[in-house]
Amino acid sequence: MKHHGKITPPAPGEDASLDQSVLSRLAALKALSVRELKAEWETLMGSSAPNNSRTFLETRIAYRIQELSYGGPDRDTRRMLDMLADEVEGHTRRQHQIADPRNPVTGTKLLREWDGVEHTVTVLKDGFDWQGRKYKSLSAVARAITGTRWNGYRFFGLRERKREDT
Repeated sequence: MKHHGKITPPAPGEDASLDQSVLSRLAALKALSVRELKAEWETLMGSSAPNNSRTFLETRIAYRIQELSYGGPDRDTRRMLDMLADEVEGHTRRQHQIADPRNPVTGTKLLREWDGVEHTVTVLKDGFDWQGRKYKSLSAVARAITGTRWNGYRFFGLRERKREDT
């Protein structure tokens, strides 16, 4: 299949014979011994298996089978994962600030009425400002306003509700 001039593998559900092949391979993993799973790991990963945990081997091999059949994460997703890993490990190799693509442009004012009070939140480069306090997430702001856990994007109307098919 071509997408933006590139050949991409079919998505699950687009090729019934490929789907059946993948499902058969995944189901067959349950019947393999740990020794056979480790051999499959070496075939698919090109290295020896890191441990003898059946669950670990099955889940990682199953992911790899699907990745090879349907394609792995796209370039933007891999880049975001690399930046998140650097952030967790405390590395600053990359100069880019990780930004959630759902966030509005820096400086945007979000308005939300709650219990008869209008609340204004300002989007910052690295978080959100509400009543002079800085928050890392919209969910934290929503929790401060309401006292309960909310999905911040939904609370501020930035995430559409799923519509039911009619």
